Amino acid sequence: MMKFNLTLRTRIYLSLLAMILVCFVVTGLLSFYDHLEHSAEFNQARLQRKEEAVEKSMEYILSQKGDSVPADSINFLFSDEICELSDVHDLFIALYDLRGRYIMSSDFMEKDSLGIADQVKYSALKQLSTGTQRTVIDSSFTHSNKSLVYWYLEDTAGKPLLITNVVYEDLEPTHVIDFLAELGFIYLALFVLAALVAYFLSRYITRSLATIGRRMQMVELGRKNDLLEWKSDDEIGALITQYNRMIGELEKSAGQLAQTERESAWREMAQQVAHEIKNPLTPMKLRVQHLQRSWKDSPNDFDNKLELFERSMTEQIDALSHIASEFSSFAKMPKPNLVLLDLVKLADSVVALNQGGKHSIILRTYHLPDSMVMADKDQTIRMLNNLITNAMQAIPADQHGVIDVAIRGTKHGTLLRVSDNGVGISSGERNKIFVPNFTTKSTGMGLGLAMVKNIMNHSGGAVWFWSREGKGASFYLRFAKG
Repeated sequence: MMKFNLTLRTRIYLSLLAMILVCFVVTGLLSFYDHLEHSAEFNQARLQRKEEAVEKSMEYILSQKGDSVPADSINFLFSDEICELSDVHDLFIALYDLRGRYIMSSDFMEKDSLGIADQVKYSALKQLSTGTQRTVIDSSFTHSNKSLVYWYLEDTAGKPLLITNVVYEDLEPTHVIDFLAELGFIYLALFVLAALVAYFLSRYITRSLATIGRRMQMVELGRKNDLLEWKSDDEIGALITQYNRMIGELEKSAGQLAQTERESAWREMAQQVAHEIKNPLTPMKLRVQHLQRSWKDSPNDFDNKLELFERSMTEQIDALSHIASEFSSFAKMPKPNLVLLDLVKLADSVVALNQGGKHSIILRTYHLPDSMVMADKDQTIRMLNNLITNAMQAIPADQHGVIDVAIRGTKHGTLLRVSDNGVGISSGERNKIFVPNFTTKSTGMGLGLAMVKNIMNHSGGAVWFWSREGKGASFYLRFAKG
């Protein structure tokens, strides 16, 4: 099932559009029903006016004939006037006697086309006779937009004389269509305008949040991070206040952590150095004491013992000097002097220097259009010597070692690999391989690979390794292109 992750800005924008659309639909429906109600009231009032006008006209005709008009003279009385009344009021008019029988109409052809019966329905006659309604509308009349209306025409004495029937045409449909067209056009224009307003409003709301997000992405430990400013005392202002407070606490905690790490690192380094120095001091002390006893016990053979003592002390002093050199090299790593180097030429000289032992060292190149890299020459020689030495020491004494030094070009830079067929690196040691003071050998301070990583990081390169326990290990150095 596909899942869409919408941004906060998009969700706000869509929510505003949905709210606007709902408001428009509700307002449109209310306006539509209100218009229908007003249209019904308008048609009812118009029908009443038409009815009153026709009725007054017919009453006027009756008044010209005197106080009372016989029923049998109705046909003669209105035969000429009914067409004139129809033209004046723009209505179809029909007359019926009090029993609902057809007498005459303004247009007998229109009567037939409208399907008006010659007999008024009993239900209409009953409503008129009971007097519950002054006018009766025939609900069974099915012609669109037209209503069939009946009422009594009374003489001057108020006595029903005949039944008047008119066909009234409603004006509602045309008005409704025009109203909906105008309302739809207005709502469309308003919706487009509201969509633009919602777009800019969502941008305004999320702009400050986006700024905070970008600044949070730029937060780094160990450097000064700028604080944010917000003039309004609102929810975003409270968020920025918390952000600034967090930055202050983070910098304070980072400083304390860095200080603690430095103290811990130097404490561990001091313990390691003290341990390494203490190891040769003990046999040196014993040798001095033994020399003193030899001088007292056998002074004649003292020259030979003094020579052995000198040789032993020289070896121990050289070991102490090596420990001091390693510690100095790691603690005082100079800033790399990056220059253009021919990596193949430099690696060839290091490999040649380490040849001659019981292990085979091979140098190969692959897909290398350009062997020039940006690196520090002395530090690069130190790294290669360290990796080759580690590879030799990882090979068991009873096994012929093969150390493969390969250089190839990649799209990210020049890659140098030092591989061996030694014992490899166990899974428990892999996370510690570049940690200072960690070593799998019985000698050394465990600073070699830490120094390699330090050099590559400062020169803009990278270092990593691959190993399979019992099958050997490969260390990779990626140099920036020259």
